[in-house]
Amino acid sequence: MDMKRMITEMRGKAPAEVKELVLDNCGCREGKVDGLTEEFEGLELLSLINTGLTALSSLPKLPKLKKLELGGNKITDGLEALVEKTPNLTYLSLTGNKIKDLSSLEPLKKLEKLKSLDLFNCEVVNQPNYREELFRLLPALSYLDGFDHDNQEASESEDEHYPGESDDDEDDDDDEEDEDEDEDAVGEDDDDDDENDVGLEYLARENLQDDEDDGEYKFKDEEEEEEDDEDDEEEGEDGAKGEKRKRAPDDEGEDDDDDEDDEEDE
Repeated sequence: MDMKRMITEMRGKAPAEVKELVLDNCGCREGKVDGLTEEFEGLELLSLINTGLTALSSLPKLPKLKKLELGGNKITDGLEALVEKTPNLTYLSLTGNKIKDLSSLEPLKKLEKLKSLDLFNCEVVNQPNYREELFRLLPALSYLDGFDHDNQEASESEDEHYPGESDDDEDDDDDEEDEDEDEDAVGEDDDDDDENDVGLEYLARENLQDDEDDGEYKFKDEEEEEEDDEDDEEEGEDGAKGEKRKRAPDDEGEDDDDDEDDEEDE
């Protein structure tokens, strides 16, 4: 599929909303960018690998573009177009192109934000002191072919975002996530404490109710015991009175018998 048709058949988003556009292996007409317009003003990543490009003059202005992949094409020069069209570029790959000498790369020094440049499989890498000369030519450059001035390989963190971008935003996001997690954890602890407090309060009420119930039962038992004691006392008194009543007639009878015996003796 050719480049223009690929862009035309895009669905779902307006050009201004597209941030990444990959057109690898899409053929271009006359070696120029075809079908890509300035409507893609929000574009941050553009990949045109193996598209047959020979010139960049037809590239539209992409003020927010940060990463540009141009590997596997036939570009020899004309890089000054990038200064005008992509002023905020931080990463550029020209691997496998037809760049032969350092002078072809000199326009890139005007890209003040360019931090990483890849030139693998370009003839220019065979130039004497290629790395030293290129770092001197492009003082803002941090990485050349994946390595810095001291031949230290770019870290994985550099590969995770556009080279040259700050990690501050990512760190801020991580900090916010940590704070949210801490707040959630504190909230859960508070909920647990509230549940424990409610549970303890409930148990305390239950125990208090049991104690009150026990007290009531004990009080009733004491009343019953006192009533039983009073009944026993009353029964005892009634019994004593009955015995007295029984004894009184008997005593009178005995007295009469004694009187009769005395009379007979006389």
